[in-house]
Amino acid sequence: MNEQQYPFLSSIGSPADLRQLDEELLPQVADELRRYLIQSVATSGGHFGAGLGCVELTVALHYLYETPHDRIVWDVGHQAYPHKILCERAGSITTIKQKQGLAPFPKRSESEYDTFGTGHSSTSISAALGMAAASDLQDENRKCVAIIGDGAMTAGMAYEALNHGGDLDSDLLVVLNENQMSISPNVGAMTKMLGRLMSGPTVTGIRERGKKMMHRDSRTWRFMSRWEEHIKGMVMPSTLFEELGFNYLGPIDGHDIPTLVRTIRTARDVPGPNLLHIITEKGKGYKPAEKDPVKYHAVGPFDPEKGVVAKTPDEKPRPTYTDVFGKWVCDMAEKDQRLLAITPAMREGSGLVEFHERFPERYFDVGIAEQHSVTLAAGMACEDAHPVVAIYSTFLQRAYDQLIHDVALQDLPVLFAIDRAGLVGPDGPTHAGSFDLSFLRCIPGMVIMAPADEDECRQMLYTGFRHRGPAAVRYPRGRGPGADVQEKMTAIPLGKSITLRQGSRLAILAFGSMVEPCRAVAEKLDASLVNMRFVKPLDREAILSAAGRHTHIVTVEENAIAGGAGSGVNELLASEGISADILNIGLGDDYIQHATREECLHQAGLDSEGILAKINRRFGGLDQKPLDLEPSGTSG
Repeated sequence: MNEQQYPFLSSIGSPADLRQLDEELLPQVADELRRYLIQSVATSGGHFGAGLGCVELTVALHYLYETPHDRIVWDVGHQAYPHKILCERAGSITTIKQKQGLAPFPKRSESEYDTFGTGHSSTSISAALGMAAASDLQDENRKCVAIIGDGAMTAGMAYEALNHGGDLDSDLLVVLNENQMSISPNVGAMTKMLGRLMSGPTVTGIRERGKKMMHRDSRTWRFMSRWEEHIKGMVMPSTLFEELGFNYLGPIDGHDIPTLVRTIRTARDVPGPNLLHIITEKGKGYKPAEKDPVKYHAVGPFDPEKGVVAKTPDEKPRPTYTDVFGKWVCDMAEKDQRLLAITPAMREGSGLVEFHERFPERYFDVGIAEQHSVTLAAGMACEDAHPVVAIYSTFLQRAYDQLIHDVALQDLPVLFAIDRAGLVGPDGPTHAGSFDLSFLRCIPGMVIMAPADEDECRQMLYTGFRHRGPAAVRYPRGRGPGADVQEKMTAIPLGKSITLRQGSRLAILAFGSMVEPCRAVAEKLDASLVNMRFVKPLDREAILSAAGRHTHIVTVEENAIAGGAGSGVNELLASEGISADILNIGLGDDYIQHATREECLHQAGLDSEGILAKINRRFGGLDQKPLDLEPSGTSG
């Protein structure tokens, strides 16, 4: 770090150094921190806008609290880059999201200042409350803080924690950071209530001026206090939080460091549960990010002078699986008025931007409320609508009970378009869709499909939509092998695979994204290759044929081996009394850390080279010809 460019920030090796500075210098620290954040993310890429909006708050919290003894819990963690810079990682911040570099979110094993591992939203209040309660029982003199955005406040878990926290006497500060954004603009009645900004310049101004004029013990003070509660009940969200047992402060300007420090110091010294409401701007201090916070939520490397500039490739790039879904859902909506699309706050990520524009009355963004999204779909299906839930694999985990109890148990026709299945790369294990085949496969009545290419994805979505029961199509992040996507939609016979190659001793049963890397392996080993297509129902005939015609069977999937598609093959063979020499290849009993998607696949042994090595270690002596390791699989 350049000491001339960052004279104060370069002298801060840890929050303890920050606390040695005069309070009057904090605005300068914040200015340097923001400039350094812009420079570092422009160099390496990463989450951007949320961190810019939390610079002053980060400085104030670490200045006032004795971290790491006091606990600070960041919700989700998109906004934690300034925290990492102040907490002993300034020199390595440009390695974030890279292999063996800093984690993209707070991570307990990375730093003692990262008090709770995050990645999914709306967990911060529960975690900080748990820390506070445990500290009370251990007689620790410890303060606990949760920072949560208004986007994360669209999730029910936040209110469960508030409801419990207000019933305890633990010292807990919840900082509600309102910027009217999550990744997309926030939705819902709660967001509208929190957005009544007239409370900032009007009620808060009157209150602060009144406090300066009146003595706290006077009759006028008591009258004004009652007046304040009446006014706040009409125009501010304080009533909700105070009824839940929290002392409400704010709203205040989250970019005004003197006010922040003064107010947080007050909240810190008031025992019991407190909630501070601050107003910030996502992307603050970098004009392009202020104007387009969605585009600048997360970025690749860019020139800070020019901003993020869209590349103009020589030819049209291949569509991603998300693009394939986005086009299919619009095409299908034109053909069937019953189609309704639901997303839990992932319009851009799930490919629903065009659908939202073309069919706004049939588009439902429920906020960060995965459980609600699934039961909402179930209710729609009860009334002869045909809902499509567009959701990331890792987020569907949060709605598992609703998936079983509200959809599958009632055999309702809900289609789950499951994006980011398998390894996602730079976002790491919190966002990897490593378990969906395992947790879906055990649910009675589910149809589960995994496409090997882009056209197959389109046809499977159509197949699942036409199915009169719950169905799921799971597809990976990024691009596929480049198959031409046919405009015509054709239903695939349920439970029917395709044999791509006939070989001799070895049969490879590949699922979804693993079909492509298995092609070169099958050629080298003169193996049969079957694109299984369906995880449930499995193609019983194809599996029994493979067992009868080959001495060895290999299953390959981009999912946890435990309980996954390969386990289903094992169970089918066992139920038929067939003892097969079988090898299951997939994700092992561990977590693959952040890196590029290709690096993650290589680490897991799920590229062509790794699959071949696993087969040879198990069976040995099957090599027939050199392995052609042309790039394959997904990327981007």
